[in-house]
Amino acid sequence: METSTERNTAALTHLSTFSQYLIPFGNYIFPIIIWTSKKDQSQFIDHNGKQALNFQLSLLIYSLILAMIAIPIFLYTVLKNVSFNDLVNNNDIIFENFDYGNSIGILTVGVLALFGFACIKIAEFFLVIYAAVKASNGEEYNYPLTIPFIK
Repeated sequence: METSTERNTAALTHLSTFSQYLIPFGNYIFPIIIWTSKKDQSQFIDHNGKQALNFQLSLLIYSLILAMIAIPIFLYTVLKNVSFNDLVNNNDIIFENFDYGNSIGILTVGVLALFGFACIKIAEFFLVIYAAVKASNGEEYNYPLTIPFIK
């Protein structure tokens, strides 16, 4: 049976991932600090800390993959009508003949990658809150689609 302090600490570990919106890499820094300071004292806090960190690392991997898909597609689509000479010599870049009609298929893939990223961020928000509520109730929760980096 977990004490209320353990449940609150585990819930705080999950909720501390929201610090990413205020502090860069806060979603890794604060859960690591909370988890490492309390993991030896409680198996429950240890489990929840690992879950929070593994979920955040998994989201990082998924986001990087989607960015590696979307960014080159959009750069290619925008810059394909610009000459290399204009880019190198810092000439004014004029998008007179910008035509995306021939690139609609590849643009669809880029838009789907951006949509996937948005879905990941929305799911992250609700899953972190759900995990914090579960931890607050003393239940162990495993995030879906999480790669177990820390075992």
